Amino acid sequence: MADSKREIERKYEATPETRLPDLTRAAGVFEVAHRGVRELDAVYYDTDDLRLAAASLTLRRRTGGDDEGWHLKFPVASGIRDEIGAPLADTLPDGLAALLRSRVRRAALAPVVRLRSARDVHHLLDADGALLAELSIDAVRAERLTEDGGGATAAWTEIEVELADGGDPAFLDVVERRLRKAGVRPSASSSKLARALDETAPGTGHHKSKHKNDRRKASGKAPANSPARATAGDHVLAYVREQTEAIITLDPAVRRDLPDSVHRMRVATRRLRSAFRTYRGILDRTLTDPVGEELKWLAAELGVDRDQEVLDERLSAAIAALPRTLRLGPVRGRLRIWSTARRAGSRRRTVAVLDGQRYLALLDSLDALLADPPLLPAAARPPGKALSRAVLKDHDRLAARIDHALAHPPGHERDLALHEARKAAKRARYAGEAARPALGGPAKRFARRMKDVQKLLGDHQDSVVARDALRDLAIQAHAAGESAFTWGLLHGQEAARAAARERELPETWARASGPGLRADLKG
Repeated sequence: MADSKREIERKYEATPETRLPDLTRAAGVFEVAHRGVRELDAVYYDTDDLRLAAASLTLRRRTGGDDEGWHLKFPVASGIRDEIGAPLADTLPDGLAALLRSRVRRAALAPVVRLRSARDVHHLLDADGALLAELSIDAVRAERLTEDGGGATAAWTEIEVELADGGDPAFLDVVERRLRKAGVRPSASSSKLARALDETAPGTGHHKSKHKNDRRKASGKAPANSPARATAGDHVLAYVREQTEAIITLDPAVRRDLPDSVHRMRVATRRLRSAFRTYRGILDRTLTDPVGEELKWLAAELGVDRDQEVLDERLSAAIAALPRTLRLGPVRGRLRIWSTARRAGSRRRTVAVLDGQRYLALLDSLDALLADPPLLPAAARPPGKALSRAVLKDHDRLAARIDHALAHPPGHERDLALHEARKAAKRARYAGEAARPALGGPAKRFARRMKDVQKLLGDHQDSVVARDALRDLAIQAHAAGESAFTWGLLHGQEAARAAARERELPETWARASGPGLRADLKG
């Protein structure tokens, strides 16, 4: 599979009679070089219910041009997509199919639209002859290939300006000013595929609106004219839908090993599980508890590599902070060897989890839950009272765990109890975040306060884990005939840091749960 490419482009409406303005008058453009007309033939694939289109994903097999082959595009932001290519083949390459698995699952991919374009290409060059952007005038002919509406056609002309690799996105603003001055306006469609689907949809008027709504349903999004969230159940389901979508969207990012993708996917699974537990008075726990257990399993699998990464960063920073005279022996090398051994195969294991049937079954369970929500009678109530009650219940649960932990003398039992308090703080924070659309500022303030407590308890737990690791490293260093002094020194520093966090906890908790918190949430 080819490396991914960041595609930054803008599209504009045009007609066969549209003439380009003199773009050498745009700042930075020295020459506009005509590169001729290229004939492109692309077939776009999707499921019967257009799941990829609903998520703004495009999958095509294209012939013609300099980059013929299979192309899969992921949205990044408006006008920005990541394009991943594979060589031309009769069938979809396995690497691209894997990146679509969380969306497609067991459904078949089939041709939905064929686009044939006559692309008139112009290169915008600077004074040194370097490419700034490629501008093309595309005469497009679209044909619907699905059984429903098959044979319907549409045709249009558009201008596309794509920034050169590594170019400054601000350059597109410069070009757009020249085009707008000449009367050229931005396209209303985000992509050729989106326009083709809309313009070849079965029927007109009502049918086209129905087609758009069907695409929204495939993504789990309500139509724009759907009723506002009026009940507690509406708000909780919106949050569940948001976190489910995050898991599905981050799946290909994890497979591509994009920065922070594993962490973000793990957070989404934890938020979702917390929502099931916090709002068990709104969603029937007899149906959500089994899904929550599967989410717990997924979070644990995703955490194998992430936890080691966090630990490595902590220990590396601690070593770097020591004066050189206190770094006795090959401490950096010892840490690298130890970490490599622990992380061996972790990425392969993560991808194997995402390829497994258990994970796909979990995604199906989440879809089924959203399609037929297990709402309890309390779900029909106004959101303010029901959600604030659930949030305060999580707050009281955290308070009890902190009191329990501080009742223990310093040592192993207190460490375990503080770890349980940390998990309760995280759940309370997520509860506040989930309630924010309904409760507004009070929920935002509550979540921020709980985050402060979670951060302190998290640093304490990281210190507990680090001390275990440092003891292991000291044993390995001693067995290899190396000095264990530095590992012992770092162990002592971590113990002092944990003790400091324990002393800070009562004051931090007092600020977080201070006077007015309950009244604020209750409104």
